[in-house]
Amino acid sequence: MDKKSVKDIDLKGKSVLMRADFNVPLDKDGGVSDDNRIKAALPTVKYIIGKGAKLILMSHLGRPKGEVKPELSLKPVGARLGDLLGKEVKVLSDCIGEAVKAEVSSLKGGEIILLENLRFHKEETKNDPGFAKELASLGDIFVNDAFGTCHRAHASTVGVTEYL
Repeated sequence: MDKKSVKDIDLKGKSVLMRADFNVPLDKDGGVSDDNRIKAALPTVKYIIGKGAKLILMSHLGRPKGEVKPELSLKPVGARLGDLLGKEVKVLSDCIGEAVKAEVSSLKGGEIILLENLRFHKEETKNDPGFAKELASLGDIFVNDAFGTCHRAHASTVGVTEYL
């Protein structure tokens, strides 16, 4: 199996779907209390947007078990990532669906979208092929930058590779 690095690919104008590990602790006010995992993704994020790609980030936060739990939203993560980058990171209200596709299609090179918590959908942890295919449809290229989640056979780590 030939594994390529993101540096082996011409990214200009491409939509890059990147799995990150933004499963970070939040404080009692809902803010990020430890941003080390967000900082760990910065080199890859900066490289991708620096090459003129449209970046679609996806991650999970906590274990909502297929239910939408506002306290496990990725909004604080997006805000912290935006602060670290000095640019806007738009956090969507879902990770699949027509509204998500519309937002992704309106992205310009160098812009970033963070999809909402993947685990708000039970299909993520079940590696559901339909869910994986819908995630994969958002990008031209898949980058797995979430080493800490590679051991899990989830839709966003394993399933999407069947389609991208």
